[in-house]
Amino acid sequence: MFESLEALDHVRLNFSQGGLLFLNIALVIIMFGVALSIKVNDFKAVVQKPKPTIVGYISQFFLLPALTFLLILIIKPTPSVALGMIMVAACPGGNISNFLSSLAKGNTALSVTMTALATLSAIFMTPFNFSFWGGIYVNYYNKQGGAFLRPLEIEPMEIFFTVFVILGIPVILGVLFAQYFPSITKKIVKPIQRFSIFFFLVMVVIMLKNNFSQFLSNIHLIFIIVLLHNALALGTGFSFASILKLNRKDRRSISIETGIQNSGLALTLMFNPKLFPVDFELGGMAVIAAWWGIWHIISGLIMATLWGRKPLDDE
Repeated sequence: MFESLEALDHVRLNFSQGGLLFLNIALVIIMFGVALSIKVNDFKAVVQKPKPTIVGYISQFFLLPALTFLLILIIKPTPSVALGMIMVAACPGGNISNFLSSLAKGNTALSVTMTALATLSAIFMTPFNFSFWGGIYVNYYNKQGGAFLRPLEIEPMEIFFTVFVILGIPVILGVLFAQYFPSITKKIVKPIQRFSIFFFLVMVVIMLKNNFSQFLSNIHLIFIIVLLHNALALGTGFSFASILKLNRKDRRSISIETGIQNSGLALTLMFNPKLFPVDFELGGMAVIAAWWGIWHIISGLIMATLWGRKPLDDE
């Protein structure tokens, strides 16, 4: 079904140092804006009521990567597209999940707590999940007799360092800023968060502009793949929370946290030359992550709006 995507596998999206710097700055601003909504007291919810947080964490960092791998086995995309799906699934929640959770009448406090915990633990979990599931995929693909893929030679510590600089430091600074300058934070938090979404969309356009013809010729297939993958992520969070009998507000927030992924981080990691050499064929990976960054905003807004219009019964 996805044979025509092979052209993307051979597209080398070499990014200039200036472009890479712009990408990193954009993500730092985004994560700083996210952190302005996080309060130190939010972490107390993990201790006081741990079950929803634990359920959401398992859904995001364990179930989603595993089910993503199963989806890859079923739909059989091309190698770089498959690795792009694994990279997106390995990342923490996206920067608009708290807003969407509030719009959906979910448990916003749970959403904020999950965002904080996921962002900080992504320093460890993102390199682990991508190295683990990516390595399994490469071995599986080679055993199936396809064109040989070289083994992933990615140093987990390099991903750790990148994620810490791009996510960890801005989040810590944002939390401290909100803690010590609450009056200023109230004035700037919404403008920064709105600007960060616009900044990210501009970043996606820049990533695609030099390869726009390949993107247009394969958008119908990319759209289907991202649609399926995003639906799987949203459904995983909601289904797992339902099986464990969490209330409706918690189910909505966990679904959104699992389905809204930080694809900006995925793009940053993909274009890090210390992780993926310049001769590594990144086309499918980058297009998957870039389109995911657009689509999860659309799907998240649709779902949150529908949920927001549906009254919650007293539980």
